[in-house]
Amino acid sequence: MSTSKNLKALALASMTLGSAAFAQAPVFTLESPDLSHGVFETRFVANGFGCTGANVSPKLVWRNVPVGTKSLALTVHDPDAPTGSGFWHWAVYNLPPDSGGLTAGAGNAMDKLPASAVAGVNDFHDTGVNGGNGLYGGPCPPVGDAPHRYVFTLYALAVPDIHAAAGIPKTGSAALHSFVLKRGLGTNLLGKASFTARYGR
Repeated sequence: MSTSKNLKALALASMTLGSAAFAQAPVFTLESPDLSHGVFETRFVANGFGCTGANVSPKLVWRNVPVGTKSLALTVHDPDAPTGSGFWHWAVYNLPPDSGGLTAGAGNAMDKLPASAVAGVNDFHDTGVNGGNGLYGGPCPPVGDAPHRYVFTLYALAVPDIHAAAGIPKTGSAALHSFVLKRGLGTNLLGKASFTARYGR
């Protein structure tokens, strides 16, 4: 075989191996065993606005966090809420990358979250619905609406403290999911994983 053919064969083999390695790279995933059918059961629904759920945050599991991740950020957003910008139900920042997930009910009290975690502000505010304290607030869409989508998104970040990286104080957490995470964090954003569950009444 000529030198030219040898070089072409080596180049082709290298490309094939590289493509195989890329194809076998583990996928960053987020899922919930409690929402495996894609629909909220009553215990995960809000307690207020005419809803009578238990407002328990569902169990979450994540796998294959990208290499170099120093913290994770979680948000739950309803893009179908009639507000013009949707409705934020839950946000948690500075989750440790090796945590592997959150147990059911972890979003209902700060002492159930990892010590490094910071609860973001959600859109329940001071409505009296549990979740207005910045922790989990379950779904409760208007009666008669088509089932709303609730998008759970996990962000893998190359910074240990997202507030410091974004230049936003912890008391201004609402700005994080409304602006910084939505627009992206440049090279500090290493990956995203998400799933959607629905609820209507």
